[in-house]
Amino acid sequence: MPVAEKKTGHPYISIDRKISEGQPVIKGTRIKVLDIAARYELMGMCPDDIVNDYPHLRLEQIHDAMSYYYENKNILDKKYREDQAFLLQLKKSYPSKLKAKLG
Repeated sequence: MPVAEKKTGHPYISIDRKISEGQPVIKGTRIKVLDIAARYELMGMCPDDIVNDYPHLRLEQIHDAMSYYYENKNILDKKYREDQAFLLQLKKSYPSKLKAKLG
């Protein structure tokens, strides 16, 4: 039985629990909206630069991802903070062996 894809009101965004654990992605890819937003918001990249990083995407997909992000900013920012906290916990639990060797 096929899994129903959630309609988002954004033509280039899809949410499917089988893809990226149900996080919103650019339709037909596994590129998360949050990855695009992080490049724009945190790394200061413009949409054209993001397309250069992902040459298989089109500018309208990037703009739709950013529109979706801003409409769901609180939820997606919370997810980002949770992911960062999880990564920090992993780093504490499993310190870098290379870093220890380099001193």
